[in-house]
Amino acid sequence: MKFCYLDESGIGKEPYSVMAGVIVDAQRMHITKKHWTELLDALSNILGRPILEIHTSQFYAGNGIWRNLDGETRARIINAIFNWLKDRKHQLVYSAVDKEKYFSQFNNERISKNITSLWCFMALHICLALQKHFQTFRENKGNTILIFDSRKTDASNFIELLSKLPSWTDTYYKRSRHQEKIDQIVDVPYFGDSRYVGLIQVADFVSFFLRRYIEIHMGLNQRYEDEPKLIENWANIALSLSIPKSEIYPLRGRCFCADLFYRYAPNCII
Repeated sequence: MKFCYLDESGIGKEPYSVMAGVIVDAQRMHITKKHWTELLDALSNILGRPILEIHTSQFYAGNGIWRNLDGETRARIINAIFNWLKDRKHQLVYSAVDKEKYFSQFNNERISKNITSLWCFMALHICLALQKHFQTFRENKGNTILIFDSRKTDASNFIELLSKLPSWTDTYYKRSRHQEKIDQIVDVPYFGDSRYVGLIQVADFVSFFLRRYIEIHMGLNQRYEDEPKLIENWANIALSLSIPKSEIYPLRGRCFCADLFYRYAPNCII
């Protein structure tokens, strides 16, 4: 059994959005959750107050409760978290969107009525990528549970979308004639409060740094001198843990569905 914990970054005014998922084997999940709680406890001791959630965007900028934590210390903590993730060898999955392209062009797509939001667009992409990846494993049918951070409106719309998945998504994973739709995914997706689900926080952490990696590569201003090098290193760790890029953004032989996600992705990520 696999659990995929997901969160997104860049749903507001940012030019790019990223959704990332941390894929955890059920047999190792309790250890990972324990170690993440220990990390939050360590940060609580540093700040002298209880920390339930990092909130990566605030942490990285040194805002809010992190204001008195200097940049060098925050960078060391980020390094430690990425190395922690690498040591556990959990796989990642991601989807990224150039929002200018999406909001100016997507409504012209013939299938636009099926997808109600940018969030649902990325969530569907990740669901299809996971299906494509895990169906290659023997005796793995229906073994992946999706757990997103709470989003009331998007949750309802996405569950509705998956319950009546349009036929144009079948080609993404080359669905066979007698194969059930997205048969690698258990039931409907679940939604939790990131304050109490630590691995959703890890997904938030990954999605933030992949988004920042895209922003820098696409020419947005860097915040400090060493930022491009540090972000590159952190993003490379995340990308090295991902399921194959050919299952997310195939370079060749794309069907209509795969090409849809490819066309709206930032150039540097594909």
